[in-house]
Amino acid sequence: MHYTVDPGLYALGNPGEQDPVLVTANYKMSFDRLRQALTGRDAWILVLDTGGINVWCAAGKKTFGTEEVVQRIKASSLAEIVSHRRLILPQLAGPGVAAHLVRRGFGFEVIYGPIRAADLPAFLDGGLRASPEMRVKTFTIGERTVLVPIELVSALKWVFIILPVFFLAGGLAGDVGFWAGAWDRGLSALMGLLSAVAAGAVLTPILLPWLPGRAFFLKGLTVGLVAATLFIVLRPDSFSHWQGRIEAAAWFLLIPAVSAYLAMDFTGASTYTSLSGVKKEMRRAVPLEIGAGATGLILWFGSLFAS
Repeated sequence: MHYTVDPGLYALGNPGEQDPVLVTANYKMSFDRLRQALTGRDAWILVLDTGGINVWCAAGKKTFGTEEVVQRIKASSLAEIVSHRRLILPQLAGPGVAAHLVRRGFGFEVIYGPIRAADLPAFLDGGLRASPEMRVKTFTIGERTVLVPIELVSALKWVFIILPVFFLAGGLAGDVGFWAGAWDRGLSALMGLLSAVAAGAVLTPILLPWLPGRAFFLKGLTVGLVAATLFIVLRPDSFSHWQGRIEAAAWFLLIPAVSAYLAMDFTGASTYTSLSGVKKEMRRAVPLEIGAGATGLILWFGSLFAS
């Protein structure tokens, strides 16, 4: 969560006064992707202080904004370093920057480059003109899948923190002995939690366009219900006694609740959500997820003492 670089003006290669000035956020991955795309070229990189937030999100929050651009031009003495008056900004910075105010403040013209840093060489070589393909942000299955690992790692950290509680509590179940019960219920809990994580953090983003509804929690809920059904059906003793039935009901609430919650994490990475829409969805979904999750936990602990 501290993946940043210091704001300021950086030289890439050996730039002169006529070389282009590209503006980016001080989120280190944005900075590194920009440098990688311009390997072998001479350019100036003006890094804004966005609080370590990427370009698109920072533009929405206005930390990648007009005032910060103007202040960073002044702080870096850019007008004295380059002879031209052109700034190349990422297209996704558009919501936060008023180009006419930047021109009025320091006389610099704002030119919006392509969405992807990888297209910058073609953009620069083409006379600062972007093709229609450079202006469209895709969200293909590959681009969605590449987001999975970071969410998966984050979710699994919590799973392995919570699992010992389920494992030890499982030892209270039945009359088979503490450790036998712990291994039986503990292993079952691990599979249930992993099913929820897989449904919300892996399958939901991969299947996103084909899942019903517009809300991300609804998409995660759908996959979670399928995962919960399969998990319960594949357990041999789910319906043979009251203990198994109560436990099945618990996982039928817990797995969809966790899956729906994890699915909402992808609203910030999607190309078709908005801040107001996300807030509206969270106001509706989070209380339902908390309610279902809490009820599921109560049922699961209750099943330990059912006969």
